[in-house]
Amino acid sequence: MKITLRAMCDGDLDSVLQIESASFPRPWTRRHFLDEIEHPDSHPMVAATGEGVVAGYLCLKQVLDEAEILDVAVDPAFRGGGIGRALVDWAIAFCREHTLRMLCLEVRVGNHEAISLYRRLGFAEVGRRKNYYENGDDAILMDLSIAQVEECDAV
Repeated sequence: MKITLRAMCDGDLDSVLQIESASFPRPWTRRHFLDEIEHPDSHPMVAATGEGVVAGYLCLKQVLDEAEILDVAVDPAFRGGGIGRALVDWAIAFCREHTLRMLCLEVRVGNHEAISLYRRLGFAEVGRRKNYYENGDDAILMDLSIAQVEECDAV
């Protein structure tokens, strides 16, 4: 299946909100996503199928020489097809292109598939936020040094 990554726009929000609600117990609101679309240091992206269906999204925020993945999800009907990886790969490429030194994120301790993906891409656990989520789950804090990614790619 062909997937195109492009900037998120207002017209994507109904689909994005459906994916968000299917993915998280406390989903972001429309206003949350609009704020990301409107903020100059935010870079929300969608992954769209050849038919224009939004299959996933990622919200990236740049702060000085770092970026943080604030939110990422894939429609349950499209999971396992590499869309999450494509979105995170885009975020890494963005960091390289903008000479950022670090990409960070937080992930629910029980989200084993996402943690596995992040580790395969070179992210390392750097800490935890105890009882961070609504059900008491911890958040794992993960960082990726962009310089290390570039060094690995050069070998």
